[in-house]
Amino acid sequence: MDNENFFERVYHVVRKIPFGKVTSYGEIAKFLGAARSARMVGWAMNAAHNDVTIPAHRVVNKQGILTGKHHFNGTNLMQQLLENEGVTIVDNKIMNFKEVFWIPK
Repeated sequence: MDNENFFERVYHVVRKIPFGKVTSYGEIAKFLGAARSARMVGWAMNAAHNDVTIPAHRVVNKQGILTGKHHFNGTNLMQQLLENEGVTIVDNKIMNFKEVFWIPK
């Protein structure tokens, strides 16, 4: 699988995540027909944090934990961006996860 092409496909999905919603690495991988590639989606997100056109802060792990937060500039930038969109976070975990979870279509 061509990483660059896969990353672009990931970014295309991530750009569709609505304001105030989140999805998981695994859900993106499944949507792209590569269900076992959640880690590769994570690599794509790691490479995207400086691109303001990609809302990487809206991608979390399957339990709603902000596992990618250390890739953002600033101490709690990922959390702040999500909270600005109305997502409730306590101890790096999304509290209203089921309500804000978005499944790519």
